[in-house]
Amino acid sequence: MTQASPASDRRYQSGFGNEYASEAVPGALPQGRNNPQRGPFDLYTELISGTAFTAPRHENRRTWLYRRQPSVVSGRYQPYAQAHWTTGADREIALPPEPLRWHPQPLDGAVELDFVDGMHTIAANGDAESQVGIGSLMYTAGRSMTRRAFVNADGEMLLVPQQGRLLITTELGVLDVKPGEIAVLPRGMAFKVALPDSEAGAGPSRGYVCENYGAHFRLPELGPIGSNGLANARDFQAPVAAFESEEGDYDIVKKFGGRFWRAPMKHTPFNVVAWHGNLSPVKYDTAHFMVIGSISFDHPDPSIFTVLTSPSDTPGTANCDFVIFPPRWMVMENTFRPPWFHRNLMSEFMGLVLGEYDAKPGGFKPGGASLHNCMVPHGPDEEAFDKATHADLKPHKLDNTLAFMFESRYRFIPTKFALQSPALDTDYADCWAGLKDQFKA
Repeated sequence: MTQASPASDRRYQSGFGNEYASEAVPGALPQGRNNPQRGPFDLYTELISGTAFTAPRHENRRTWLYRRQPSVVSGRYQPYAQAHWTTGADREIALPPEPLRWHPQPLDGAVELDFVDGMHTIAANGDAESQVGIGSLMYTAGRSMTRRAFVNADGEMLLVPQQGRLLITTELGVLDVKPGEIAVLPRGMAFKVALPDSEAGAGPSRGYVCENYGAHFRLPELGPIGSNGLANARDFQAPVAAFESEEGDYDIVKKFGGRFWRAPMKHTPFNVVAWHGNLSPVKYDTAHFMVIGSISFDHPDPSIFTVLTSPSDTPGTANCDFVIFPPRWMVMENTFRPPWFHRNLMSEFMGLVLGEYDAKPGGFKPGGASLHNCMVPHGPDEEAFDKATHADLKPHKLDNTLAFMFESRYRFIPTKFALQSPALDTDYADCWAGLKDQFKA
């Protein structure tokens, strides 16, 4: 990749939703107008709009690209087979109101799969055509995408690697994302994923993906928290302009209307020499998250751990909240410190990147997942409850842990693949079987 910046040789630009500007060759960005009659160095001008043209200014997302060849130059699309990456809710599945959990997704057979072919939808809600809801997916892959690119026209993608780095080449530049970091890739923007750790012999990579059909992810409002806390915009990193100069054919795989299509291309789609705008891929290190918590008593709602939110048409009730549970101090007095037993309007798809989750110390493993739908009771297992109710409540730190939730106002429906998977924990409900009636009159 040819990569440069007129101001420095840095690899990233800081900020979330900023009006970025970057050029891999000095002078490639036109000055004073977005669409000159002839672009600098005879580059083609192309606009990618992530919102309607008439969206309010503070919500409008678009980026101007100055590229060697426009993206219209491609072959004809033919159907492409990807049976396990489904879109939206399958309402033919009769799902009982019970909690579900999956052991870590097995890596058998993943060595020959790349990021696209190794994707599996675990559960989903909503509908991409209506631009409502999300899909909760996992990937297991061991092969890098080389002369192959992917475009998702159905939704933006939030990537949460659990095992193995992702080297993500996008039209706007390159993101290097390791476990503990996340990446957000805009709808409709071409990218490819290399797996440097897998290629180095560390085995297949694994991780989680939220395919967001709804409104763009954005930083949540802080309300009474004030101006500082949770995720800071400055800690998000966008790439600087970079382009491939190697000649040769490319395959383009596109997800469009829930189906997959494939077309040949005689050149690389990663040929953007300069760009400016506020529609950009970004990455974020969760270690920078400023945790807010109780320093007196009671266990706060998990909403204080929200990194990003995709709002719905009901204020305060999200299409999707991306919530993390990172290392943090627990200091509350006379308080049951793990999550209490609860039923929610919001539905929760949960994953574990590393370490141990305090409410499920034994049965929930990194690379696994759980699903607690609307008004389905859940909470700490018997071991966690017993430990928490008898603990000496001294300040202690939950360390070496990172769990997360895709939380949605809509009910998740697991896919047939997930319900038939050998990773499905059919004994999950037994973790509460030992909770006896302890009432003492």
